[in-house]
Amino acid sequence: MSNLNNIVLSCAYLAPIDYFKIIKASEQWKLEQYENYQKQSYRSRCHIYSANGFLPLYIPVLRDRGFSIPIKEVKIDNSKNWQIQHWRALVSAYNSSPFFDYYKDDFAPFYNNKYNFLFDYNIALLSLILELIGFPEGIELTQDYEIVTSEYDYRDKVHPKKEPPLVSENKKGKYHQVFAHKHGFISNLSIVDLLFNEGPQSYDYI
Repeated sequence: MSNLNNIVLSCAYLAPIDYFKIIKASEQWKLEQYENYQKQSYRSRCHIYSANGFLPLYIPVLRDRGFSIPIKEVKIDNSKNWQIQHWRALVSAYNSSPFFDYYKDDFAPFYNNKYNFLFDYNIALLSLILELIGFPEGIELTQDYEIVTSEYDYRDKVHPKKEPPLVSENKKGKYHQVFAHKHGFISNLSIVDLLFNEGPQSYDYI
């Protein structure tokens, strides 16, 4: 994959592996903070591998202002017990993975401490993940709504209902997954699926 430049991405909750492939291939990338929220996107959902197979997890958001509001203003609905539910799902799915014990204390605060805004939560979680995987420090945010050519606009290309935007050049094949013996290998799950299973090798796999 050739290097990309001036990439713009949306924020995402425990983003899929392809999201990090784009970051790794990018000479420069920014996170859009002035777009409107889009439901049924990775902005508030992720996909993990449970004992029963593919499992989506959703962060509930408040709908009192509808959905056509800036992503930075979208509030999490903390009246729901989503943090407890998500943490239990992650523990159940990955407790027996090789590196879950190694990383669990890094992720646990995100399922105990309350965040009011979805964007703030996603940014903090992304910062942690980038650090754990070994990406360069720092996240650059857009200063206004970025107008870029479609070639570099990945805000809507990384989407659960669309084909992956990049053609993979990964020659390493399938990585270890806890329940692959039951349901087979599932590609492009949340980055935590790779991280908990491959640990420090995650960056090289990406």
